[in-house]
Amino acid sequence: MQTGTFRGFDVEIEDPGIVIIRFNQPEKLNGLNQDVKRELVETIAQVQMDDHARVVVFTGSGRGFCAGDDIFGKPMDESIVKQVPEIPPGHTNAIGTYEGLRHLSQPVNTAIRKLDKITIAAINGVAIQTGLSLALACDFRIGSTEARMGSATLRFGLLPDEGGQYLLVQLMGVAKAMDFMMRKRIVTGAEAMDLGLLHELVEPDQLWTKTMDLARELAEGPQVSMRLLKQSIYNAAEMTWAHSMDEIAAKTAISDHHPDVREGVGAFRDKRRPNFNKWIDERA
Repeated sequence: MQTGTFRGFDVEIEDPGIVIIRFNQPEKLNGLNQDVKRELVETIAQVQMDDHARVVVFTGSGRGFCAGDDIFGKPMDESIVKQVPEIPPGHTNAIGTYEGLRHLSQPVNTAIRKLDKITIAAINGVAIQTGLSLALACDFRIGSTEARMGSATLRFGLLPDEGGQYLLVQLMGVAKAMDFMMRKRIVTGAEAMDLGLLHELVEPDQLWTKTMDLARELAEGPQVSMRLLKQSIYNAAEMTWAHSMDEIAAKTAISDHHPDVREGVGAFRDKRRPNFNKWIDERA
């Protein structure tokens, strides 16, 4: 997959297969526009299809994780590499807004949720509206004590149109999500932890260390089974018991016959640490 600087973010890879996507517009608190969102979708597609990419970490530069959409619309640096060609941004009329949301904005969080690889949001600062929903779409969230998180779309008379309402209801339940969004709450990292929006809260100088420790732990796990289990967990949230049993049986038919299982069982028998993912190394 491609690494380097793209429109709105940088991409790098650290061993073993940890993809770091860092928003790189601190002067805008890493606000996003349609160009950046389309680049993100392309990068996520590359991650999905690259077996060597195991875990994805999203984070921001400066004081912000991502403070929502870039409402000022400052033109982007045209010298930066473009992964996808230009298309109209939509939003010029009602149907254009509908199409722009469905085909340009909403696909980012959909792509993150559908990604088989594990995702982590390292929330270093403000995560508002688009930034909040992107963080909530990730599988794990580690927040700095300096983080601030909120939907706050109603402050502008807008709706959480990129899945924020769905993700908040899943994590908090209807009553707390109603309070959170209707009252336009922007909470501290500690409050976000209490509300169940974070998995871990750390001091700012520990955020990256803790994030990379988690990323390495996950990257060293049995990737095939983890990718199947990730989707099964999300599916289970919306399935009946009978459907979820059939779904996990179908996935187990894949995982039970994978070399990682033989390695895991052998390591347990030999009382040693398993060395998973040899199939990935063999493709290097």
